[in-house]
Amino acid sequence: MSALGELGSLRQKKPAGQKKDNLAAYLFLAPWLLGLFLITIGPMLASLYLSFTDYNLIQAPQWIGFENFTRMLSDERLHNSLRVTFTYVFVSVPLQLGVALLLAVVLDRGVRGMAFYRSVFYLPSLLGSSVAIAILWRQVFGTEGLLNQVLALIGVEGKGWISDPSTALGTLVVLNVWTFGSPMVIFLAGLRQIPAMYYEAASVDGAGVLGRFFRITLPLLTPIIFFNLVLQIIHAFQSFTQAFVVSGGTGGPSDSTMFFTLYLYDRGFGNFDMGYASAMAWFLLVIIGAFTAANFFASKYWVFYDD
Repeated sequence: MSALGELGSLRQKKPAGQKKDNLAAYLFLAPWLLGLFLITIGPMLASLYLSFTDYNLIQAPQWIGFENFTRMLSDERLHNSLRVTFTYVFVSVPLQLGVALLLAVVLDRGVRGMAFYRSVFYLPSLLGSSVAIAILWRQVFGTEGLLNQVLALIGVEGKGWISDPSTALGTLVVLNVWTFGSPMVIFLAGLRQIPAMYYEAASVDGAGVLGRFFRITLPLLTPIIFFNLVLQIIHAFQSFTQAFVVSGGTGGPSDSTMFFTLYLYDRGFGNFDMGYASAMAWFLLVIIGAFTAANFFASKYWVFYDD
């Protein structure tokens, strides 16, 4: 046998130890793979099929093609839910990131007990999407809530902030802004990576606090801003619990808090129109994907990388 043939045969024969290592790796990966196919990919494919059917959870699905998608064009309540959702995303996400960046800059200055403050500020991010916090929000902004009690102390007559269509969505925006902890921690990590020599050089050149912030901090922090922006936009589009609990599942008053996800839930589990709800879910996926792609496309014009 030639030397080349012997080399090929050696490549084909794997040592017994390597086979055992591969088997162990597959065994450890098995729970994740089962979860991926049975909990994620499987239901997604089933939802994609149901989006082209008329399905009410009782009778067998009936194929209707693109009828569910064309039906969205004339669904005024769906159009309103899109307006509410876009308003919520475009208002709450910039405010949330602005508050998170401001507090991160303050904490980066070496505040005493920073570990404690960082933990306290991060806590709302852990609790903000919970049912308990949504119920608490109803108590704070209700007619007899804490906010009106504070306003009464200074002689201002409050109102039912949640029961008023003009302010109900604003209370949910405030709730989302309040959960600034997660992006704040990420901003703080990014600030720690900016070399101090840049600030020292700018100080020697006579740059003030604002000059250093806008000419050094912001440009070098743009990759972190971009990362937080993408994550928070995706999270905001998927918001559901807050609106469901605060409005009692109705999206009221007058559909002013009817998020797209809440309307999707209402169609699927309230009206048992699961085929239409599946189509709405895929439409939401397309919207989120489009916004994510647009952010990545625009990032090359404003995100600064060292390389």
